[in-house]
Amino acid sequence: MATKEREVWPRQQETEEYLTEHKILELLDNFTSELIYHRPDDPKKFLIDMLDKLMKARISRMDHPCLFDESNITSIFGMLDPTDRGYITLEQYKQALITMGINDFDESPAGGEVNKITADTFKREA
Repeated sequence: MATKEREVWPRQQETEEYLTEHKILELLDNFTSELIYHRPDDPKKFLIDMLDKLMKARISRMDHPCLFDESNITSIFGMLDPTDRGYITLEQYKQALITMGINDFDESPAGGEVNKITADTFKREA
């Protein structure tokens, strides 16, 4: 039985590396979020359309379709800065982006050294 476990481990590691390299889990998370947000009558067609948009964006080197528009991002920043100080903490910035499904962002953005991330920096990363 121990032999079987050793045989499984390399395959599992290979699978995890593949999923990470191609950002498959992030893609599926994004699709799931889009489905929940839009709740289309025909989810399969919706997903096909999403894949089509992603392919066109990749070919034209445009930004990929996003669940959040600028007004949503502004609202999120406002919720994190309810007293309107004009900044959020570095930890708030990181957690908000991760919660939004954004995993590839600058972890040391402008203002991070003084723990004050402005709305412009937040919007640029989101």
